Amino acid sequence: MLVKVIIAVAFVIGLVVSYQMNKSSASMTSHKAVSSLSEAHPSGTDFMQWYPIARKIVDFTLTNHHNQAMTNADLTGQWTLAFVGYTYCPDICPTTLAALNQAYPKIIATADQQPIKVWFLSVDPKRDTIERLAEYVGFFNPEFIGATAEHKQLYPLVRSMGMMYSMSQSTDDPNYLVDHSGSVVVINPLGQVIGRFKPQHAPGQIAMSDTAQIIADMPKVIAYGRAE
Repeated sequence: MLVKVIIAVAFVIGLVVSYQMNKSSASMTSHKAVSSLSEAHPSGTDFMQWYPIARKIVDFTLTNHHNQAMTNADLTGQWTLAFVGYTYCPDICPTTLAALNQAYPKIIATADQQPIKVWFLSVDPKRDTIERLAEYVGFFNPEFIGATAEHKQLYPLVRSMGMMYSMSQSTDDPNYLVDHSGSVVVINPLGQVIGRFKPQHAPGQIAMSDTAQIIADMPKVIAYGRAE
């Protein structure tokens, strides 16, 4: 059933993603002009919002979409692009994951000695069973990682990553929505959060992180991390 629902909206999402990615090239030029007026980061990145210092992620134990334990150790030895959401999300989650999938070949091509992974962290454990999460993540890209846990694990984890989420209405309503951050967070090979790509807001468009900006900045992010 889930796959049928996703397929039903996939065409529309594809159109939205293509439209927004086509517009991103023009917006990147103007964004660079604005960024040049502010203090530049020593990495030379144009778009990523760096945290003042690398943030340690709280210790956690999740269950990934393969029904295996996932801990902090699974974030080391690689670069991770993390996104918080839920499978029943009507807009930003499927659109962002579709955009990341479309850009994935170029994103992983920017990797050096350590791979780049995409991590979808579900903050809706009541409805997002492991089976549903596996089907959802697998639809977008079988290499993406999906994981979830109980709220007592999720709340401190999401906060330590510099993001947030909250239940916007009673979960007794089967169609309840979850408010959550829309940024794509960057985690270094030490398992520390170092910054984020914030959603781009434009009239008539879904606010989401621009994957063209991720592609442009990740080689500089990786080079800077290697030099430190």
